[in-house]
Amino acid sequence: MSGLDAFLGDREITSPAEMEALGRQFGEALRAGDLVVLTGALGAGKTTLTRGIAEALDVRGRIQSPTFVIARTHPSLGDGPALVHVDAYRLGTDGELDDLDIDFAHSIVVAEWAAPFAAAVADHWWEVEIDREWNGRGVDSACGTFGHGEDLDAETPRLVRVSRRP
Repeated sequence: MSGLDAFLGDREITSPAEMEALGRQFGEALRAGDLVVLTGALGAGKTTLTRGIAEALDVRGRIQSPTFVIARTHPSLGDGPALVHVDAYRLGTDGELDDLDIDFAHSIVVAEWAAPFAAAVADHWWEVEIDREWNGRGVDSACGTFGHGEDLDAETPRLVRVSRRP
């Protein structure tokens, strides 16, 4: 496992810039072979956190939600590991995640919506849960339709919970 032990537990994040800064801190601690599973509602900050991770890893390519491509590999611009950004929302089984043929051993994998499938591809992983409604001020995305990638209620504080699984 990597050095994410320092991040275990809960923290309040008050802005997108702070979420991205947390991602940079994560990126500095992550190592090849690490799997980070991101869980949170639409607009919670999963992709913003991943942007920070990517910046710290110095990888190529724009970080955006991989919803339509399912997985996007961002090669290192130096000698570090690649970042593989996965959106498992449309996957139906853990076998479909395995079928993506991701090099888990030599990459850092950040997988949104992958909690139900993580055990099929890794013995251990980091789970990051982002809750934008924990303090009663978040927007309930079930009440309306929003554009993909839209920054919903960006200034509402988020509760970020980091845990190690299993």
